[in-house]
Amino acid sequence: KNLIFAARLFLEGVRQENDPKKRKWKAFQAKDLYERSLSINPSNDSALVELGISHIYGGISETPMEGIEKIRKVLNKDSTNIYALMTLADASIFSGQYDKAIERLKKVNGLEPANLDAILKLADVYTTTGKKKEAIDWYNKSLSLIKRPDWKQEVEKRISELK
Repeated sequence: KNLIFAARLFLEGVRQENDPKKRKWKAFQAKDLYERSLSINPSNDSALVELGISHIYGGISETPMEGIEKIRKVLNKDSTNIYALMTLADASIFSGQYDKAIERLKKVNGLEPANLDAILKLADVYTTTGKKKEAIDWYNKSLSLIKRPDWKQEVEKRISELK
C-alpha cells in the first residue's frame, strides 16, 4: 500500500509537470515503485494500468505502445475493467485517435450508463470531431446526472453554442 501511495504521488506529478526532464524523472520514480509493488502483488490491475500511464505520459518508453500494452494486459484478463478502458480512451484522445476513444467510451457507457466522466468525454470528443448532433445528444444525457447547478449550467451553455 505504501509503494502504491508513493507511486501515485509521482504519477500525479507526471500529469501536472510542464518541464520534460522533471516529468520524465517523476515517471521513472513512479515506474520503479509500481514495478516493486507488482513484484509483491502481481494481480494488482490498477497498479499495472498506472504503470502503463507512467510510460505513456512520462515519455519513458521508446514508444507509447509499451504503456498501452500494459493496460491491454489488464483488459485481456478483464474486458470490463472500467479503469483500463477509461485510461485507454484518454490515451486515444491524447493521441488524436478519436474513433478509438469513442469506441472505448461507448463500451464504458454500456457497462456503466451513469458514468458521467465517460458521457462528458464522449460529448467532448464529438464536439472536437465536429459531430454536433452526437455531441448535443451526449451532453443532454449528462444533464440528469450532474448534481452541481453551475456545472449543469455550463453544459447547457455548450449545448446552446453547438445548436
